Amino acid sequence: MAIEASGSYQGKYFVLLGKLSPIDGIGPDDLGFDLLQQRLESEPIEEIILATNPTVEGDITAQYIADLAALYNIKTSRIAHGVPLGGGRIFKNNGTLARALNARQLFS
Repeated sequence: MAIEASGSYQGKYFVLLGKLSPIDGIGPDDLGFDLLQQRLESEPIEEIILATNPTVEGDITAQYIADLAALYNIKTSRIAHGVPLGGGRIFKNNGTLARALNARQLFS
């Protein structure tokens, strides 16, 4: 909802069911990555914009998705970290989220 409210993105979304956390026993099979892979295989996707939290688990999840997208030659970027650390997915300032989307960077 925060991305939608920012008015800076009009594409499609894929919402994960959480984040990868090997310590907690949460792996790809627990989060709906099979559904994501089906979309990558069947839809004409040019870019995936990741909006995971800037935490260890968020970074691991983002890298996993970037690696999966690379199998299909899909460009992957991540929103800039202008979003406050620890702020999670709920942002009070839509302008901050819009700037983060516009300043996203490609995964290498």
